[in-house]
Amino acid sequence: MTTGRIRGAAITAVVLTGLAACSAPSSGEGSDTAATSVVIGVASEPDTLSPLLGYGKDGNSKIFDGLLARDGDLKLRPALAEALPEVTADGLTYTYTLRDGVEFSDGEPLTAADVVFTYRTVLDAKTNNTSRSELDAVKEVRADGDGKVVFTLKYPYAPFAGRTVLPVVPEHIAAGQDPNTGSFNTKPVGTGPYVLSSWSKGEKLTFKANPKYWGGAPKVKTFTMAVVADDNVRATRLRSGDLDGAVLPPNLAATFKGDNGLKTYDAKSYDFRTVTLPQDNKVTGNRAIRQALDAAVDRKAMVDKILDGAGRPAYGPLPVDDPWFAKGIERDQDLGKARRILDRAGWRTGDGGIRAKGAQRAAFTLLYPSGDKVRQDHALAYASDAKKAGIDVTVESATWEVIEPRMKDDAVLAGFGSTGDPDFGLYTLLHSSLAGNGFNNMARYDDPVVDKALDAGRRSSEGATRKSAYETLQRELVTNPGYTFLTHIDHLYVLADRWQGLTTQLEPHEHGFASGPWWNIEDWQPKK
Repeated sequence: MTTGRIRGAAITAVVLTGLAACSAPSSGEGSDTAATSVVIGVASEPDTLSPLLGYGKDGNSKIFDGLLARDGDLKLRPALAEALPEVTADGLTYTYTLRDGVEFSDGEPLTAADVVFTYRTVLDAKTNNTSRSELDAVKEVRADGDGKVVFTLKYPYAPFAGRTVLPVVPEHIAAGQDPNTGSFNTKPVGTGPYVLSSWSKGEKLTFKANPKYWGGAPKVKTFTMAVVADDNVRATRLRSGDLDGAVLPPNLAATFKGDNGLKTYDAKSYDFRTVTLPQDNKVTGNRAIRQALDAAVDRKAMVDKILDGAGRPAYGPLPVDDPWFAKGIERDQDLGKARRILDRAGWRTGDGGIRAKGAQRAAFTLLYPSGDKVRQDHALAYASDAKKAGIDVTVESATWEVIEPRMKDDAVLAGFGSTGDPDFGLYTLLHSSLAGNGFNNMARYDDPVVDKALDAGRRSSEGATRKSAYETLQRELVTNPGYTFLTHIDHLYVLADRWQGLTTQLEPHEHGFASGPWWNIEDWQPKK
């Protein structure tokens, strides 16, 4: 979930032109030139850079590496491990052999003990990592000498290898600190292609190439992440040359088309926008209200008008072209159906066309993060559609610091979406055991059918069983929605066309420090 911190910062990256290099925020490295440095615009900054608390958990961290990583097609490939894991026939034991000669940026060698320490710390209930449930299958992790790591699982977990992209931290540094409050959170040490050079909170983060990187010296020697929260301000600063690039909403990205030396990249994603409908709220907790909102919303209009076609209607958490998508749940706006649902449930039209049931008006507040134009537009369109059905939605912007304590009672225009496997995003979004657990299950959704399907999908290694479970889940979300799913959005990036090797992956919601055309920035080469 994007909170404007580690949870989904909308981040931008652009290679420098000669002019932009002069005007972009200083990285603090006076000897850098446009040929060896990149400035990145960031919508927000993380709370922490420690994987022990969730940073980089889905891979592509520039400071750290996992045992495995994903290539441009999201296929798993070896990283700190020299090969993909050896897996026993019962699917309960995974053995990884570490790559020889890997060092942390402080010069200390990587060993199996570092991997074991990382996973055991994340799994420790005392560690404030809200993604711990993603490693629920792990029964034990142990070292076999210095060069091998063995995972024993409680049950066969089909996508487990995809979870071992988790960044590995150095035991010799992190073990002497409280993982929740220690200096490692802001002064990390890893094996990745870059090291953190400086961090001015609220302003910028600067990274330098790691001379000890096992994958070879990056051609991009430094990159800076400048914190620019507002979409419009980010676009203005990009145009003026104060920033070198941005990920932008479609309407703003379109204004850069035709600019000499710039190139636009369009990345498909699992990133969806949704409205959380808290079950503790007297209005959004009413099933008829939730069903009516689902019928009243015009998803196609949101794609056309808000996203300028750069996205797809969201009929659930999985995009329509995903192989796990449940065919037949697509649905158009149906205001007549919305009104009939409310009529049958006893919500009568009252003053101003707003419905009420007894003394309870069909009214609630919808929050969205300040400065996020795409969410603002979704929220306003949602409120307009809801009013046509007789539901009064008051749209309000706020910072995440204000939104977070109100999530239990107020609806939020939220963003989620994970790649790799349905379990990776759906369990934390929907399972009742995670209701109110940080930004997990923000709607506090509680449906036994969905819980059973999530557990079956997670614990079965049979493809047909998993397919059936996730289809059941998606159909139940139509019958008993805990969220109103709106759109799956494409990610648009404007980049100076000076480097080669830039590509995009199929991206998750959290297209921040890792995803985007800079997912492999360490491999970029300057154009001849």
